[in-house]
Amino acid sequence: MRVTDFDFDLPPELIAQHPPAERGDSRMMTVARTTGALADRHFRDLPSLLQPGDLLIMNDSRVIPARLFARRAGLRTQANSPSPTGHVEVLLTQPLGDGRWRALVKPGRKVPVGERLIFEEQPTARKSGAPFLREANEWNPRESASSLEADVIEAGEFGERTLQFAPTPDFFGTLDRLGHMPLPPYIRRNDDEPEDRTRYQTVYAGANTHGSAAAPTAGLHFTPQILDQIRQRGVETAHITLHVGLGTFQPVRADDLSDIRLHEEHYTLPAATADAILRAKADHRRIVAVGTTTTRTLEHVAATSQLHAHSGSTSIFLQPGHRFALVDALLTNFHLPKSTLLMLVSAFAGEHGRENVLAAYRHAVDERYRFFSYGDCMFLG
Repeated sequence: MRVTDFDFDLPPELIAQHPPAERGDSRMMTVARTTGALADRHFRDLPSLLQPGDLLIMNDSRVIPARLFARRAGLRTQANSPSPTGHVEVLLTQPLGDGRWRALVKPGRKVPVGERLIFEEQPTARKSGAPFLREANEWNPRESASSLEADVIEAGEFGERTLQFAPTPDFFGTLDRLGHMPLPPYIRRNDDEPEDRTRYQTVYAGANTHGSAAAPTAGLHFTPQILDQIRQRGVETAHITLHVGLGTFQPVRADDLSDIRLHEEHYTLPAATADAILRAKADHRRIVAVGTTTTRTLEHVAATSQLHAHSGSTSIFLQPGHRFALVDALLTNFHLPKSTLLMLVSAFAGEHGRENVLAAYRHAVDERYRFFSYGDCMFLG
């Protein structure tokens, strides 16, 4: 199949620029996997669509303020102000352990292996959708002591770098002070507004599961009250952790689906979740995945026969023809044209999945659904 087979027309005004006024106040389209039948619902209807005994699995990865501003070490003028040509913007995309992070750096050509970066506060965040690097005359860091330093230890394509951070007593606390939330480029507004610190984060993100460079967006709709209603209905809940990384920020560069290769992302399957999955399957109960990240994690551990507590990495690409081994129902947001996530949803929708999903997307456009990260959602079951 061709990537262009997954294209659709989307009026730009349907791309949600802000979350709904209240978390959970979203529309939800239901799509029957077997027939493609559609219904327009509301997210608050989700508990009634779940069955007693269902196992609802969510991704509890915590989004970090991953967009940082840095100067190259040693590029100070005699007035002790930063040289405009020495500034770069850094997007942390994947934790590698022991203080190492994979990152996107722009302009990457300015940052060779061996370069040291000094991270400083940048009071005004860039406009999302504007050039990744701010203009030199916009740079105005606060004159405070630098709190984070990193050396570039590896260089890859398209501005990808591996950074080794110097030991810091409270790395994530410092990152929270220096960083900006990594909103996608199609959100064209200031990307560090106060609401994003809470609304671009799920209510169930773990206290010690920092690592995502983008939110697992299907989970953004949930409130504690809706989760309580779901549990009161007799639905079991569980979590996996998959840190959403570099692939989220890169377009598909292949023309044919057979040539698509995804970046690896780190995941953890806890023992309690592995046990819950085994019990659900033994009892013939449904497993409902919240989001494509949860789906990819579950299908990876099934494909690799690793249904036990462990951590690992996955680059699994779920495309039409994949036989889903664990996931029986899926909650997901509306995805970009020609994206691997749209291909995943099409695969999940069954034999005529691509046609049915594209028909559902056309219906969503006609009915003025809100699209992408802060938009509405779809339930396939």
